[in-house]
Amino acid sequence: MQELLARAAARRERLMQTITSGTIVIPAARLRLRSADSEYTFRQDSDFYYLTGFDEPDAVCVLQPAKPEARLVLFVRPKNREAEIWSGRRAGVDNAMHVYGANVAYSIEDLDARLPELLSDVDTLYYAWGRDPTLDSLVQRIVDEHRRTRARRGKGIVQMHDPGTILHEMRLVKDDFEMQQMRAAIAAAAAGHLRAMQDTRAGMREFELEAMIEYEFRRRGARGPAYGTIVGGGDNANTLHYRENNAVLQTGQLVLIDAGAEMDLYAADITRTFPIGPRFSDAQRDLYAVVLEAQKQAIATVRPGASFEAPHQRALRVLCEGMVELGLVAGPPERALSSSDYRRFYMHRTSHWLGLDVHDVGLYAVEGEARTFEPGMILTVEPGLYVAADQEGVPDRFRGIGIRIEDDILVTAGGHEVLTEAVPKEIDALEALRAAAA
Repeated sequence: MQELLARAAARRERLMQTITSGTIVIPAARLRLRSADSEYTFRQDSDFYYLTGFDEPDAVCVLQPAKPEARLVLFVRPKNREAEIWSGRRAGVDNAMHVYGANVAYSIEDLDARLPELLSDVDTLYYAWGRDPTLDSLVQRIVDEHRRTRARRGKGIVQMHDPGTILHEMRLVKDDFEMQQMRAAIAAAAAGHLRAMQDTRAGMREFELEAMIEYEFRRRGARGPAYGTIVGGGDNANTLHYRENNAVLQTGQLVLIDAGAEMDLYAADITRTFPIGPRFSDAQRDLYAVVLEAQKQAIATVRPGASFEAPHQRALRVLCEGMVELGLVAGPPERALSSSDYRRFYMHRTSHWLGLDVHDVGLYAVEGEARTFEPGMILTVEPGLYVAADQEGVPDRFRGIGIRIEDDILVTAGGHEVLTEAVPKEIDALEALRAAAA
């Protein structure tokens, strides 16, 4: 806890040193109703957590770089004995200062009265519209009032910026503490995948694997899945974000599992595809070998100074060569690439950033050019091939096979580290696991 709060304080200072003037307003996430009076499990807003370490709903963070006596102002839920009996303890106003480091703290109930005061002499406001409609409305009223009275007062908000333009670039490069959190999330995720590889049996339903995987996440300290777990047997693997997870797993099929744990809000993101029986069929092996080679070659391109586009372009080239060789698309590979014929079987990108969000923040291009990798960035590399059962004009032996292989990659000073290497993906290793399970 102390390390988390110290890191959050350092991040605030770094952000305020970058901005120097103006005021930053960032809301926490709110509790959301699931149905009637039942709420969804609370998950804090990533930007708010990154800057405060505060993990309660209905709060607002105000950063004032030019006011040393009030650089961090927090609005939080007040202590309330009756409410806490029902929904858990609250930090309250005093702990917002004494534990979480706020210079000044107020009850969230005072936001409507206090925020206009805090912004009364501000000319530049950093605020992201669209996250909190209630706060949007209050900020809009404040801005409208400043416009109306600025001529007389000689001051007021005249510029507004999204704090994400600076904050999200900070979040893109992970510090040592963040890497530690992500390694813990990845270790929990790896355990879930290994359990599935060892315990999958024909006749199970997909949701049994889902439950098994998420149990392993939780027993290792994760809050749960970082996103909706995907367990797609057979043709279901060809739905990229398949979520029904209710079909019966059958011998002769593959199962695709895309699942990651969330540890202290940091995400893992791993995909593996393996046979439900003891071994791959010839057709499954042929497609899998193409995807695996594409992934390996894509990972090899990751190093400081290389383009973010490099993994995708390399994976795409290898996939197209394989598709031509297997008769899925007409050759040569250059034609498949230029005509985009490959998109029938590979329709997504190869990588995304990973961190507090599964599809984490940070630009992929800077000034119109793909950005280059820097040490501390973490990304996924996840090529795939998807041949739907009803796909026309393909060899029958490939129908109903969907394959994706995804690893989490840390950019290091000397190249890269595969953070998810503990989860097997080589054909021989997967078949050995499955044979032992059988």
